[in-house]
Amino acid sequence: MLDYTVPLLPLPRIVDELRAAGCVFAEDEARILRSAARSPAELVAMVEQRVGGLPLEHIVGWAEFCGLRIAVAPGVFVPRLRTEFLVQQATALTRPGALVVDLCCGSGAVGAALAAAVGDIELHAVDVDPAAVRCAEQNLAAVGGNTYVGDLDEPLPATLRGRVEVLVANAPYVPTGAVALMPPEARLHEARVALDGGDDGLRIVRRVAAVAPRWLAPGGHVLVESSAAQAPEVVAAFTGSGLSARMAHSPELDGTVVIGTATAAQY
Repeated sequence: MLDYTVPLLPLPRIVDELRAAGCVFAEDEARILRSAARSPAELVAMVEQRVGGLPLEHIVGWAEFCGLRIAVAPGVFVPRLRTEFLVQQATALTRPGALVVDLCCGSGAVGAALAAAVGDIELHAVDVDPAAVRCAEQNLAAVGGNTYVGDLDEPLPATLRGRVEVLVANAPYVPTGAVALMPPEARLHEARVALDGGDDGLRIVRRVAAVAPRWLAPGGHVLVESSAAQAPEVVAAFTGSGLSARMAHSPELDGTVVIGTATAAQY
């Protein structure tokens, strides 16, 4: 409950401080901080944290994604706007009641948004970062999602093999050498394992391509996000695993998704 004995910082003052610190969306962030603060002292502390470079989402404890509030804890990867295109593409391929797996799930944002868009699905989500999975548990509880901590597909129940209709993976795809060039909010405050995709950025994506066929049902789909420049290599990785593959791109969201489909020849 707000303490009204001391007035909250005026909104224009917060905007000025955030703008001076380089926050591009200072007005929006100021309103979010002011509405999230439970006391004037907490608001001051929040503004100081944001000016100091802490991601807004880690300060308030949530990120907006596909119209949902997704809980995120300090150190956990913050879902990006471009990843909404991954959700859009997956939604088009997912029927109500489908068995869906979300690898490299992070906070569970993709799975939560897919469940919200499609309705009733059987959802299984995995991430190697325990802190991220704790957020995923919170975000997927309302849709009955099953969460697992572990390396890629290793924790998944064997009973899912050959039955998964849609497999999504927002795997890390930043090349190791480019992580240092990322905005400080990401490289300093998000887990390295959620960002670093190896020498060319596709080490984990190639692993997804290699394991996907064992889980997919006949005609099932695997969808991964990548950069536009990396997409041809991802397509090659999918076809090398026996999947048919295509690329989709959204100029509006600056999002690129490669979609692989299990062919009849695999079964």
